[in-house]
Amino acid sequence: MGRRALRFLLLLFLAPWATIALRPALRALGSLHLPTNPTSLPPLAKNYSVLYFQQKVDHFGFNTVKTFNQRYLVADKYWKKNGGSILFYTGNEGDIIWFCNNTGFMWDVAEELKAMLVFAEHRYYGESLPFGDSSFKDSRHLNFLTSEQALADFAELIKHLKRTIPGAENQPVIAIGGSYGGMLAAWFRMKYPHMVVGALAASAPIWQFEDLVPCGVFMKIVTTDFRKSGPHCSESIHRSWDAINRLSSTGSGLQWLSEALHLCSPLTSEDIQHLKDWISETWVNLAMVDYPYASNFLQPLPAWPIKVVCQYLKNPNVSDLLLLQNIFQALNVYYNYSGQAKCLNISETATGSLGTLGWSYQACTEVVMPFCTNGVDDMFEPHSWNLKELSDYCFQQWGVRPRPSWITTMYGGKNISSHTNIVFSNGELDPWSGGGVTKDITDTLVAVTISEGAHHLDLRAKNALDPTSVLLARVLEVRHMKNWIRDFYDSAGKQR
Repeated sequence: MGRRALRFLLLLFLAPWATIALRPALRALGSLHLPTNPTSLPPLAKNYSVLYFQQKVDHFGFNTVKTFNQRYLVADKYWKKNGGSILFYTGNEGDIIWFCNNTGFMWDVAEELKAMLVFAEHRYYGESLPFGDSSFKDSRHLNFLTSEQALADFAELIKHLKRTIPGAENQPVIAIGGSYGGMLAAWFRMKYPHMVVGALAASAPIWQFEDLVPCGVFMKIVTTDFRKSGPHCSESIHRSWDAINRLSSTGSGLQWLSEALHLCSPLTSEDIQHLKDWISETWVNLAMVDYPYASNFLQPLPAWPIKVVCQYLKNPNVSDLLLLQNIFQALNVYYNYSGQAKCLNISETATGSLGTLGWSYQACTEVVMPFCTNGVDDMFEPHSWNLKELSDYCFQQWGVRPRPSWITTMYGGKNISSHTNIVFSNGELDPWSGGGVTKDITDTLVAVTISEGAHHLDLRAKNALDPTSVLLARVLEVRHMKNWIRDFYDSAGKQR
């Protein structure tokens, strides 16, 4: 499953994160991050300053003095110099303005926490390119795209803000992020506890590495979402793969498939795995954005979109032709809910605001997440985790080979009980929760579970249709942040 795993990684992270080409296996594991519905953001969300800070390309070597401009955003409408705080968004794999406009939670709590909001762009994404147009030229230019370098960027930026903004020097900073950004927020608190007083790590799969969790847990959760959303829904999807295989075995079957699925380009026999991967990605994306209200984060979608999809997949015991016609109707909910698409493009699954090149490189180096399916506990075709295949693909693509154990070596894996002040939030509908922290580790390493939550629903802007579980989660998160802020000021007062 090497290529598929990488595709998958890209899909999972970048699809809300998934825009990478399906073929390279990287697309599927797109992105972890799913911020807020842009249409529900308050007008205030666009009221920020765009600034740049000169960062070292290499924080850990002394052989180069090369620098680049890191973009960051600042909003200070509700910030108070006396008793205030700084909420620092640890940017992930995409344009920081996109994340800023899709993380409504921070805007919603800014007044209550008297907070300055800072959104820091991750190196190699958006406009923060260490080598400009040559940043993705080869592995030599990409060598500085690591989580460690990104965390060092955040640390240097916080030092800069405290040094240059009057009133900021003696204020507590809280790291906030979702998906890969949530992983970075947690890791930032672990590695730089003197920089931030705590971290909110939403939908952060920090344990989706090596054998810390079963490789099949992600797709099992996707399947559970569909199974619970409609009778025989997951069973219909499970049976569709063999139906596709049978129909694609003849030229007339390929033509029928192309027409029945309303594809933009006719299928060839070489396209079938690509087609099935694209369909699989669609089901994964729906699981991540199964929100309780209409949204348009990845695509314009109705409330509880999986329930809508499953209305077309109630009967698996039909002919291959009818089953795949029903699959088309289900796909059409995701790709054409607005009714504007003339055909379906199997090379597109989500937003283009994420950095697919950068993420594919990270998935080939540090962010090596094992994924597998067995077709028994899940609704997908069986695919085993194959590190060698992934490694060979990465070497062919980038000239590098993955280091699957480095993240656990660097950040501790499950041995993190010595750290403090991190809230890990996970939605039970979110497939990434399988690799997240879902139980309290200590009194200050706390898990918040959102029973009706998909991918970091808690970081989305408040909505009248928010379920009680996410309202309670946000109350808990704010309570922890207030405690961290209070403890900071109490400690500062004692030191005077």
